[in-house]
Amino acid sequence: MPRPPLARFGPAELARIVVVCAVLAWCLAVAGLRWALFEALRRATRRAPAAEGWNEALADGAVVAFGRLGPTFVKLGQLMASSPGMFPDALSTAALRCLDDMPPFPAEQARRVVAEDLGRPVHELFTEFDDVPLSAASIAQVHACVLPDGRPAVVKLRRPGIERRMITDLRIMYLLARVLDGRVELVRLASLVGIVEQLHEVTCKELNFALEASNQERFAASVATFGDNAGVTVPQVYWPWCAPRVICMQRLYGCPLDNPEELAARGLDGELPLRRGVKAWLEAAILHGPFHGDAHAGNLWITDDGRLAYLDFGIMGELAPSWRELLRDMLYTAMFDRDFERVARGLRRCGVLDSEVGTDAQLGWVLGALFGPLLDAPISRLNSRRITDMLLATARQYSGSAPPELTLFTKQLLYFERYSAALAPDWVLGADPFVLKNIFPAEAAERAAALGLAMPD
Repeated sequence: MPRPPLARFGPAELARIVVVCAVLAWCLAVAGLRWALFEALRRATRRAPAAEGWNEALADGAVVAFGRLGPTFVKLGQLMASSPGMFPDALSTAALRCLDDMPPFPAEQARRVVAEDLGRPVHELFTEFDDVPLSAASIAQVHACVLPDGRPAVVKLRRPGIERRMITDLRIMYLLARVLDGRVELVRLASLVGIVEQLHEVTCKELNFALEASNQERFAASVATFGDNAGVTVPQVYWPWCAPRVICMQRLYGCPLDNPEELAARGLDGELPLRRGVKAWLEAAILHGPFHGDAHAGNLWITDDGRLAYLDFGIMGELAPSWRELLRDMLYTAMFDRDFERVARGLRRCGVLDSEVGTDAQLGWVLGALFGPLLDAPISRLNSRRITDMLLATARQYSGSAPPELTLFTKQLLYFERYSAALAPDWVLGADPFVLKNIFPAEAAERAAALGLAMPD
């Protein structure tokens, strides 16, 4: 699937930018006016509760605009919500609403997509097809179905016409980012041009359903490599019912990882599945290559039989060998010896730290002072935003840049932090040899024995 160029700007983009600017201006004006009126009322009566701050009000207005402008801007909001430290607190907090489901497109359109892509009407392809979607996101929605042989399945369908709209919106974002980059210091420091380029790359991959289905199988294969991840599952892809806009796969039954009440009602324990899921994810990232890049709650479930299920492989990552080696160094340091000089050397190899700034010993001492105390804390008590801010500040101080790789793990850490707060509040990721069982086999086994810990199945 060819990647549409980002720097092109034509009549479609010009017409759309008028709409974008009008919607943003209207929503921000309404939010600002509402805040001003409420503040005036509060001061006049002295009885109304304190209004939200001006920044919070404008952030709320921006997120309302994102919802009205459609999937591309919702994706931007999701990036803001899930990338702590890269955006103002008020905006990233308000953008959490973008993680909710989108309104679904009509059932007749869903049936038309299936028929056009698979060449036969729905009733000839499936013995059952539920017109009410199980979920609807920015790019696709999911419908339950039953295959002719009786296997329960789901089909993920791409929204009709979504490609053209999203590419048009991304071109507008890119133009605005480039115009503002040389004029607004905050835009330059936030690397907004790079963020739009990253969003363009991610979006093009998400629109490529053949790539997504292939990545799903590759991740499933990596989970099965060592034979000890039976507690982690990935839905099987049913290729005969897949097409450019359709992915058909095994249906799993369970509930999202961040729903402790539902888990308790089903008699399911979340701590061990969470640990198993993190273990499989680390192995994929460091030992195999492709790893799940969007571990929000809708994509991590605990199945009715207690397994951790990874869903939705539209966003995947794969690190260069130097970055994978750096992650190994960081994990080994965190778990076994706290030798931050090793981490400093790894950061130099990846170009994060300038080779002419300080010695490895000096930079190791700085890294140890910053991050050492955090490693003994339960993951539920970590402050991912503070950690990310510290990482970005360190990178800018010593190299003048903040590469996107630095936020890759902390974005997932934010998700795991949320789950752990409810499911495993005392779990210390950096002190759990189980998660490194296959990455450092001898050292993890020795550490587990020294601590008197039994490795789970």
